[in-house]
Amino acid sequence: MTSEPIGMPKPQLLTGTARLSGVMGWPIGHTLSPRLHGMWLGRYGIDGAYVPLAVRPEHLADALAALPKLGFRGANITFPHKEMALTLMHRSTSAARRIGAVNTVVVDGNGLLIGSNTDAFGFLESLRESIPGWRADRGPAVVLGAGGAARAIVFALVGEGVPEIRLLNRTLQRSHGLATELGGPIRVLPWTERASALAGAALLVNGTTLGMQHQPALELELGALPGAAVVCDIVYTPLITPLLAEAGERGNPVVGGLGMLLHQARPGFAAWFGQMPEVTPDIREALEHAIGGR
Repeated sequence: MTSEPIGMPKPQLLTGTARLSGVMGWPIGHTLSPRLHGMWLGRYGIDGAYVPLAVRPEHLADALAALPKLGFRGANITFPHKEMALTLMHRSTSAARRIGAVNTVVVDGNGLLIGSNTDAFGFLESLRESIPGWRADRGPAVVLGAGGAARAIVFALVGEGVPEIRLLNRTLQRSHGLATELGGPIRVLPWTERASALAGAALLVNGTTLGMQHQPALELELGALPGAAVVCDIVYTPLITPLLAEAGERGNPVVGGLGMLLHQARPGFAAWFGQMPEVTPDIREALEHAIGGR
């Protein structure tokens, strides 16, 4: 279907046969996913709904088991449930198992829960959208962090054939665990060497929450980073983090975190609602406005 400016959103179709999905998390009030999926449902004229589901950690197993009983097509899984959700699936994709987390659940025709992880897809799609012609073989990548998002990013970069991934995390043991589990050309370095690790890098990714609003700052000297290196930050509040601002001032190409959020949502929407959605400028603008208004 052709894209239209959102402007005034179309009335969302909702009947007794509506397709249902949502997002489980605790807390859940911060999520932008219902807004995003609601815009897509209106854009494509789909009879469906996507709702926030506030689920306490101790209730996750019951909530997931209830999805097929309530007629849900599936759900997204967000903090703090992603790792636990993996253990509660009937089946999961190889990507979800290697990453160690599920962020997308599909209820199949037999009522079974199928878990996948779309964060790696979202990261790569955002990177390619922002930096057309990006190639994995251009040089080493530096990844900061070893949590769920960083695991997905490292998984994606290994799969794309990045020649070397320099992994740094405040907890060295966690970095070694990630490297052992994922394999590939991962070189673990101590957090104290994060500035010198940038020498000769073609890509820098902040896969931590450092620099996010209400979180500690990311203290990183960029002097050793080549001017052509791409700098990505998965943080999207604020939209332009201090890391991205400093890198942009140096002339480095930069990629913000909103694109990863938008693109990781697409495969789930396609599975539940039967339409692979597009990330159009007006969709992005609406989400940027929502973030800016917080």
